[in-house]
Amino acid sequence: YKSGAGLIMVNGLKLDQYFCQDELSLIVYQPLKLTGLIKDLNISAIVSGGGKKSQAEAIRHGISRALESLDQKLRPVLKSKGWLTRDARKKERKKPGLKKARRAPQWSKR
Repeated sequence: YKSGAGLIMVNGLKLDQYFCQDELSLIVYQPLKLTGLIKDLNISAIVSGGGKKSQAEAIRHGISRALESLDQKLRPVLKSKGWLTRDARKKERKKPGLKKARRAPQWSKR
C-alpha cells in the first residue's frame, strides 16, 4: 500500500476485472470505507487458492492488517467488525476406511 488515488490491483488486474461480482468488490472496500481512506491509498494484492469469495475476504483481512499497522487508532474499529481475525477453518483430512473425510462407504444391514 502507498498513498495514491485509491486504485486496487489483484493479481495484476484491476479489482473490477478480477472480481466480476460487485458484492465481492464491496467486501474488499469495506475496511477502506469504514476508515475513510478509500481514495487515499493504492493497494496491490496477490491471492491464490479457495474460491473468489474467500479470496475477497482474505484481501479484506490483509487490508485491515495493513491499515492497523499504518494507524493503531484504527484497531478497535477494525477489531469490532472482526476483520483482524484470521479464518482458521481448514479442509478436514481424509480418514482411512472412509471415502472422504466423513463419508463412509454404503452400508447394508442384510
